[in-house]
Amino acid sequence: MRTTQSFIKRALVTAAVVLIAIAAVVTVRTVGLRFVPVAAVALIAVAAVVAVRTVRFRLEPVAVPPVSPVAVDVEAAAAHLADAISIPTVSFDDPEAADRAAFERFVAFLEASYPALHRKLARERVGPGALLYRWDGRDPSLPPVVLMAHYDVVPVQAGSEAGWTQPPFGGARADGFVWGRGALDDKAIVIALCEAVERLARADEVPDRTLYLAFGDDEEVGGRDGAARIARLLGNRGVAPELVLDEGGMVVQPGMVPGVNRPVAQIGIAEKGYLSLELAVAVTGGHSSAPPPHTAVGILASAIAALEREQMPRALRGAARQMLLAAGPAQALQSRVALANLWLTGPLVARVLSGTAEGNALVRTTTAATMFEGSPKDNVLPSRARAVVNFRILTGDTVEGVKAHVRRVIDDDRVTISACGPLPFEASPITDTSSWSYRTLRRTVLEIFPDALTVPSLLVSGTDSRYFLPYAANVLRFTPIPIGAGDVGRFHGTNERIREADLGRAVAFYLRLIRNTTGAAARGDAPAG
Repeated sequence: MRTTQSFIKRALVTAAVVLIAIAAVVTVRTVGLRFVPVAAVALIAVAAVVAVRTVRFRLEPVAVPPVSPVAVDVEAAAAHLADAISIPTVSFDDPEAADRAAFERFVAFLEASYPALHRKLARERVGPGALLYRWDGRDPSLPPVVLMAHYDVVPVQAGSEAGWTQPPFGGARADGFVWGRGALDDKAIVIALCEAVERLARADEVPDRTLYLAFGDDEEVGGRDGAARIARLLGNRGVAPELVLDEGGMVVQPGMVPGVNRPVAQIGIAEKGYLSLELAVAVTGGHSSAPPPHTAVGILASAIAALEREQMPRALRGAARQMLLAAGPAQALQSRVALANLWLTGPLVARVLSGTAEGNALVRTTTAATMFEGSPKDNVLPSRARAVVNFRILTGDTVEGVKAHVRRVIDDDRVTISACGPLPFEASPITDTSSWSYRTLRRTVLEIFPDALTVPSLLVSGTDSRYFLPYAANVLRFTPIPIGAGDVGRFHGTNERIREADLGRAVAFYLRLIRNTTGAAARGDAPAG
């Protein structure tokens, strides 16, 4: 991590200088030495523009009045999360493999644990196990708010159980953490939302703006039976939310964003699209003792190597560009020079970012070969070989554009190309950061995380919120949990856990957010910082 940050910082420092130097050389070679004074004047003008833009490149002031500390029963929230984790609501690609009885136990657990919520809010079962709660507001003219989460989890990889400090479905509480699958993704948010609404319902609070809670049961396998059905159901009823908030960017700790020595709250204003393509080769099989020059596996390997060699083009645009512009003023002077002048340094900054896996995901549609199948036996030539390549589509690229790129790069009639896996979807639209929804979410973040720098961001993975895009005015993606560099591998990995104090802050966040978005002052025109 430190090496990557150092690399990015050094490269950003030199970006503007390199481009200016190139401009000088090109100018001299083009116009000749006798026009050097003219070139010098041009370079001085460029340098002046760079300097002025750098000086003006400052953090946007966000005035958020202080709020009284939000008292939260952390013990109750942690106990409920531990109980939730102990119910193994695991999603599998094969629906028949899921333990539906566990999902029913989880639904019953919510009902027993949050009685006031279930008294005050109407609940609907949607599909096999998705839950939609509606808390009617006083003013039906106000567009509602939808807060999302999912209670299904990914399986624990076979053979990794011994690496867990606590059993993955034990719901253990130890060392100030709640441990287990779903502690971060995404049962903690289900519990935090329920804790917040339960407290408000017990106090007989009634929102002005109708509030929906949408809990999916199959997000980890695409959300087609859960969130997709909920979104269509509300859309068919004419419900047009002002704000939909789902999981997404988190509060990353100081140093995780290169050059920024304070926490950074990343609010997802867009997410990448998704496409998986199957590449297949069918040839005559046989015995491995007399192989042809290229087997089906060899042909397929060449196709994949070509795709890895000639990737989709880099582009610094959309949410990723907005993120750099928002975080740039908090960095050291050298980095600010490059980020304040992306009109000049943009191509080089994009090139630098593409040098790391994380940065590359921000500046291009990524290509990931994930599956490869050939012969079932070591001495048998395969009559058919197949591979799967997954693409995460950057804003500005399209599903059809990616398919055309794959066909052009492979350029081999022996390789058939077809879509597979979850249904593909395009990159999402970008939510306007000047919207009431974004400003209100940002204000709430700063009320709970006052030291954080809030920035718009691009979510490189997918969420259930995409199903609401046809119906909602604004879709945002944010998870109010701090994470450090060592926590990144816990998502879908070993030793997933959440600090109990951080769970308490998540409950406080949703208490404030519900009041800010659905309370009497939240009528769509209140300033939000």
